[in-house]
Amino acid sequence: MRIVVDAMGSDNHPKPDVAGSVLAAREYGDTIILVGDEMLIHTELSTYDTKRLSIEVVNAKQTIEMDDKPSQVIREKPDSSMHIGINMVKNGMADAFVTAGNTGAALGIAMLRGVGLGRIPGVKRPALGVNFPTPERPFLIDNGANADCKPEYLLQFGLMGSIYVERVLGTVNPRVALISNGEEEGKGNTLIQEAAPLLANSGLNFIGNIEPKEFMRGVADVAVADGFTGNILMKTAEAVSSYMAELIRTYMKANPITALGGLLSRSVFSQVKAHLDPDEVGGAPLLGVNGPIIIGHGRSNEVAIKHAIGQARLIVQNDVVETIAARIQGSGST
Repeated sequence: MRIVVDAMGSDNHPKPDVAGSVLAAREYGDTIILVGDEMLIHTELSTYDTKRLSIEVVNAKQTIEMDDKPSQVIREKPDSSMHIGINMVKNGMADAFVTAGNTGAALGIAMLRGVGLGRIPGVKRPALGVNFPTPERPFLIDNGANADCKPEYLLQFGLMGSIYVERVLGTVNPRVALISNGEEEGKGNTLIQEAAPLLANSGLNFIGNIEPKEFMRGVADVAVADGFTGNILMKTAEAVSSYMAELIRTYMKANPITALGGLLSRSVFSQVKAHLDPDEVGGAPLLGVNGPIIIGHGRSNEVAIKHAIGQARLIVQNDVVETIAARIQGSGST
């Protein structure tokens, strides 16, 4: 398999991007193609023993920064690492693309046919999905690609999310639900009320509305939301988790007795961290575009990059893009 990685994607590029790619090349045995400033990439690679690894470097003259406006860079930076990497997938030179860069730019480049991959025929709006970092790993879709949605978009999000969970995670007949402010039928805003009957009649295993607390507990395998709601939910959960961790550390250091208790509980805290660590998730698959793309967080470290590459290869192995294309055409939701 050939996975292309945007070496200029993360906030601290190219260090974590290169380090994560080396880890992935060692673990998976695939060819990793690093795209970006070749001088910087080779400098980072020189710190690793890569003789037995299949790693290639492709130069990119331009870099898309986090504060760049997507509407501008899509056309004005055609030689960026994002453009080159996505087009390598489009042209069959790579199987999947991974970036921890500017999400809006990645979305724009990927979605535009002629510039990037374009949408799968029949898909109204591609969506970002993410395995939530709780023990049950529920899949949230959309996680920020579409702030404003129509009911038929949510229907397709449910279908694409169900395919991802079924093919990649091996969940049989995934439970699909709508994120709402109440479980009862008829709850939610107009969007939720109009989307619910579409999902109920879709043939999916639709279990109705769920509140965020049920989502966190894994009541549904696929939780559907508009991108605004989904992104707010994810960022709020990350903030609460981070705050709670800081609070626990503060109180454990308050006196010798609590410090001793913390020391004795270290293994438990390590297990909890492993379950809740977003780096173990890696990134968010962009479902609905005509090729496998994973978009990670700008703060991604080498572990997150490695897992993002792992996600990309699973999408390829399990024919997720092809399955979405077939089911969208056969679902009548186009």
